[in-house]
Amino acid sequence: MDWQDDAIVLTAKRHGETSAIVTLLTRERGAHAGLIKGGFAKRKRATLEPGNRVHATWRARLTEHLGNFQLETVHAHAAELMNSPDRLAGLSAALSMCAAALPEREPHPALFEVLGAFLDALEHADIGPDLKSWGSLYVKWELGLLQELGFRLDLKYCAATGVSDDLVWVSPKSARAVSREAGRPYEAQLLALPAFVQGDGGVAESVEEVLKGLKLSGYFLDRHVFAPHQRQMPQARSRLIERLLNHKERPR
Repeated sequence: MDWQDDAIVLTAKRHGETSAIVTLLTRERGAHAGLIKGGFAKRKRATLEPGNRVHATWRARLTEHLGNFQLETVHAHAAELMNSPDRLAGLSAALSMCAAALPEREPHPALFEVLGAFLDALEHADIGPDLKSWGSLYVKWELGLLQELGFRLDLKYCAATGVSDDLVWVSPKSARAVSREAGRPYEAQLLALPAFVQGDGGVAESVEEVLKGLKLSGYFLDRHVFAPHQRQMPQARSRLIERLLNHKERPR
């Protein structure tokens, strides 16, 4: 049997001398692995760069088999970001989180679209102040990943009072927002809720705000997605946080 689909390359691992086992995020079939014979040969290697948009053809005798991929490059995001280590770190973190968190062959078409939009934003953002812009998008993307996997944060109303304004914390137990007044006695036990995370728009005012957003999304991703399977979050995410910390600590 065979199928064709649009996809984004998540990972490519060497198999034997020149072949590769590639994991794609496909539009209709979710994360899907397959073998590419000679994938690490010089003439094919560029197609396997993580972050590439590709058109994929998969063939196998039975659906449960690993199967073989043929890929045609549509757009090479990583190549466009070679001169921006920060944005490459953002790309690597997003792809690694997808590869580690998503069950294989479970459709997530909305997540495919959102990941594609994030990669577009990375490519067209400027260096410098816009780190806050794409950093904010990355945090929202992680919260979207969490929601797509069935764990949505309730950030519209205070869990204690029901008010909808001055929400500055999130309860780590209920994943619900908490207002400044209601949460003040428990501040040490609560997670910060950056303003840019609330609603559909908004950009972090500082790199520190982005880091607070990553702490928020990371807490619930670890609790609901990684820890139950005794797995650690990808190192690529940790490297992104290190880069953001370096930006935060640079003298102005």
